[in-house]
Amino acid sequence: MLVFDATPLIYLAKVEKLHLIRNIIEERIIPYSVFEEVVVKGKAAGKEDALIVNRLIEQGVFLVREVEETDVYRALMKNKNLSKADVEVLALAKVENGIAILDEDYARIVAEFEDINYGGIIYLIFSLLEKGVITKREVREILDAIIAKGWFCSTDLYAKILKRLKEG
Repeated sequence: MLVFDATPLIYLAKVEKLHLIRNIIEERIIPYSVFEEVVVKGKAAGKEDALIVNRLIEQGVFLVREVEETDVYRALMKNKNLSKADVEVLALAKVENGIAILDEDYARIVAEFEDINYGGIIYLIFSLLEKGVITKREVREILDAIIAKGWFCSTDLYAKILKRLKEG
């Protein structure tokens, strides 16, 4: 199970590549607070990416789920540095033994500390490459496109991604 936070959804939608995620076999879940942030608020603000995410939900590519207030959820909610969306992504991934799909550094640190599996937009892109859905050239094109749309990537990370592409 993949549990999505807002950033990977938004940036893959911005570059019109989010639909490719249907090729990843695992169940694809969007916690309700992430849905509110991306789709409800996004549509109200006239964001095209919100319409794309909503369409993919309607097509069954993603499922929106309410997150139960488990012990894990309650413990994470005590961390005032996490948003409700981050808490829902992390708690659901932990309880369901899934993978939290998030790009925020602090949430990743918490995932590491709480022994929650996680990945981000780069994890998704390489998953698509490994499944033969996209080529190495398309990986580079998607990466450059999301950066052009405002996704932050350090030069160090960019170099590591290119090295991994060359080696793979």
